[in-house]
Amino acid sequence: CTLLSAPAGAGKTTLLAAWVTGLDRPVAWLTLDERDQDVGHVLRYLIAALQTIAPTCGRKALAWLDAPRPVPPEPVVTDLLNDLVETSGLLVLDDYHAVREPAVHQAMAFLLDHLPAGLHLVIATREDPPLPLPRLRARNQLTEVRAADLSFTVREAAAFLRDCSGLQLDGEQVGALVTRTGRWSSRKAIA
Repeated sequence: CTLLSAPAGAGKTTLLAAWVTGLDRPVAWLTLDERDQDVGHVLRYLIAALQTIAPTCGRKALAWLDAPRPVPPEPVVTDLLNDLVETSGLLVLDDYHAVREPAVHQAMAFLLDHLPAGLHLVIATREDPPLPLPRLRARNQLTEVRAADLSFTVREAAAFLRDCSGLQLDGEQVGALVTRTGRWSSRKAIA
C-alpha cells in the first residue's frame, strides 16, 4: 500500500495522474467525495473501477449487494478479492479523506488486509485514514509520501523557475519565495 497524505493543493492528484500515465500496468481509479458514505454504494463504485482492469470481477459481489436483505461488507469484499487473485495492477483511491462512515473504513481495511499480491493500493488523502496503518508499517507493507516529500527545496525551486519561467533569481530570492509559499508544494508535482 502507498499512502499519499498531504493538505489540499499539495499536488496529490496531479502527482498520481502523472505517475500512472508512465506505468506499464493497468490502473483502476476511484475518486471519492462527501456523498460516498454508504458502504454498499462505495463497494459498487469500487467494483466498477476494478472492472476497468479486470472486466469479469465482481459479479458475485454485486449479487450480494443486490440481495433483498443487507449483507455485511466482508462477504462482498471476499468474493471481489477472490475474483482478483490473478489480477495485477494498481488501485487508486483518490480523495479518501472525504469518507467519514466507519463501515466504509472497515470494508477498506478488510480489503487492504486481504489484498492479492499482484494488486497495489494507493490512497490519496488530506489526512491519515482510520485504516490499519501501524500494522502495515510494522510489516514493512506501507510506503508513505507526505507533504514534505512533495515540497520544493530551494535548489529545486530555482531549477523550476529557471526551466519553466526563464527566471534567474539568486539563492536568497528563491529561499524567500520558498519560505513564503510554504515550500511551494503543488508546483513540484506538476514539474
